[in-house]
Amino acid sequence: MTASVSAVGAGNRGLLNLKGAGSGPLWPTSAFIDNSLRTVLGSKITNQRLLTRNLKLAAEYDKEKQPSKDKWKGLAFDTSDDQQDITRGKGMVDSLFQAPMGTGTHYAVMSSYDYTSKGLRQYKLDNKMDGFYIASSFMDKLVVHITKNFLQLPSIKVPLILGIWGGKGQGKSFQCELVFAKMGINPIVMSAGELESGNAGEPAKLIRQRYREAADIIKKKGKMCCLFINDLDAGAGRFGGTTQYTVNNQMVNATLMNIADNPTSVQLPGMYNKEENPRVPIIVTGNDFSTLYAPLIRDGRMEKFYWAPTREDRIGVCTGIFGSDNVPREDIVKLVNTFHGQSIDFFGALRARAYDDEVRKWISGVGVENVGKRLVNSKEGTPTLEKPKMTLEKLLEYGNMLVLEQENVKRVRLSDKYLKEAALGEANEDAMKNGSFYG
Repeated sequence: MTASVSAVGAGNRGLLNLKGAGSGPLWPTSAFIDNSLRTVLGSKITNQRLLTRNLKLAAEYDKEKQPSKDKWKGLAFDTSDDQQDITRGKGMVDSLFQAPMGTGTHYAVMSSYDYTSKGLRQYKLDNKMDGFYIASSFMDKLVVHITKNFLQLPSIKVPLILGIWGGKGQGKSFQCELVFAKMGINPIVMSAGELESGNAGEPAKLIRQRYREAADIIKKKGKMCCLFINDLDAGAGRFGGTTQYTVNNQMVNATLMNIADNPTSVQLPGMYNKEENPRVPIIVTGNDFSTLYAPLIRDGRMEKFYWAPTREDRIGVCTGIFGSDNVPREDIVKLVNTFHGQSIDFFGALRARAYDDEVRKWISGVGVENVGKRLVNSKEGTPTLEKPKMTLEKLLEYGNMLVLEQENVKRVRLSDKYLKEAALGEANEDAMKNGSFYG
C-alpha cells in the first residue's frame, strides 16, 4: 500500500514538473507507465514544444502583422469618457480574449450623446472671426475673476461667485458666452427655471451635482470649466410680498453660501466622505441682486459687477449685429444716437423686423394655405430669402414702430380697464384724437 501511494505521488510530481520550465523529465516517472507509453508521450510533448516555438517565431518576425505606428499614442490626447474608452479598445487585442460586440465589458451602456451632460454648453464660436464685440470692461472683470480662482494666491480669500447684474436686454449672457469661447471654456450652464421644483431639495442637489461635474472636467479632463447660472434672482429672489418664499429658495441660497465657503469640499447628495475637489468659479447673472438673500451677496462670497454698456460699447455691439448687412459705421452711430435709451437687444429685434418685407413677399408667392406644407417636412428644403437692403431710413422707420409698441404696453393697462370700461381701454386714443378712428 505504501509503495502504491508513493508511486501515485511521484506521478503527481511529474505532472507538476511537466507544466514548469525547469529541468527534469518531460513525462511523469511512475511505475504504472511502461517504456512504450513513455516513448509516445515524450514524442508528443516534444512536437508540441517545437510547434509552439515555431508559432512564437512566426509571430515575432512577421512584418505584415507589425503595426506601422503606435496604436496607443492617441491615449495621451484622449478626451473621451470611460464608456467610450471601453468601446474604443475593442479589436486592439486578439478576439480570443474579448467578448463579442454588444456583450461583455466592451458593451457601452450609454452612448456618447447620453453620457454628455445636459448642462454642458459647448461653444464653437470664434469671436474674432465672426466679428462679435466684447466690451473691454466686461471681459476684464470676467477673465480676472476666473483666473484668480485658478491661481494659488497666498493669504488671500478670493470670492468664488461673480455676480453680473444690470438692466434687461443688455447682453450679459451673450457677453459671457463670448468670453468663455475666447478662453476655451465649456461651462456647465443652469437657468432660473431649474432652481424650483415640486420636490423639496431637488434644486439644491442639482447645484451640487452640476458643480461637481464641472470639478470633474477640471480634474479628469484637464480643462478649465465654470458653473454659469442665468437669472439667479428670478429663481431665488423675492419680489415683494406677492412672491412666495419656498423651501427650495432657502436651500438654493444656503447651498450657494456653503459652496462659496467650502469650494474644495462639495459633497454629492448622499455622500458623506470628505473628498477634495478642484475649485470651480461660479458666474451668475441677474437684473436685481437686492432681491437675493443678503448674506449670499456679501463681498467675501460674491464679487458684484454692474454692467451698464457705454455709448462705445453699444456702437461696438451694433457693429457686430449689422456686420453682415454692410451697414456703414456712420449709420450705426446715428442709429445708436437716435435710440439712445433702448437696450442692446432692441437693435437685434430691429434687424429681425427688417426681414418682414421679404417674408411677406415669400408668403404671397406660395400662398397662405401652402405655408405649412412648404416649411415643415418639405422635399424642397428650407426656403432661402434674399437679404434685404438695410438703409438708415428703413431702420429708423422700423425702430420707431418698435418704440411705439413699447409705449402702448406702458400706456394701455387692460387689466385695470376690464372691470371699469370697455375692453379697448385707451388703445385707440391716438386714432380718436386725430379723427381717423371713425373713418
